[in-house]
Amino acid sequence: MVELDFQIPSAFDPFADAKDSDAPGTKAYVHIRVQQRNGKKCLTTVQGLKKEFSYEKILKDVKKEFCCNGNVVQDRELGKIIQLQGDQRKNVSQFLVQAGLVKKDQIKIHGF
Repeated sequence: MVELDFQIPSAFDPFADAKDSDAPGTKAYVHIRVQQRNGKKCLTTVQGLKKEFSYEKILKDVKKEFCCNGNVVQDRELGKIIQLQGDQRKNVSQFLVQAGLVKKDQIKIHGF
């Protein structure tokens, strides 16, 4: 019997070292969107906050600060999402930065 001496190549991930770096494409962004409902009504959604944050406490503070109603929705693909009544994009982004939850360059504001 003949023994063959060769190595089986393992799976190589070329982006493995980029995940730990501070490169532009590796940041976890917080997405703040506005969705049009019926007529003038709209809905603001906040997605991408870290999982270790208490979404209910953040929601409670935002509701009290901006006098609006809201809730936390669990999505299969996107995880927990905060929904707020009205167009609160600027208010929520300022609140998250002032509270120290995210940095200004980690926020993406979408809509209109």
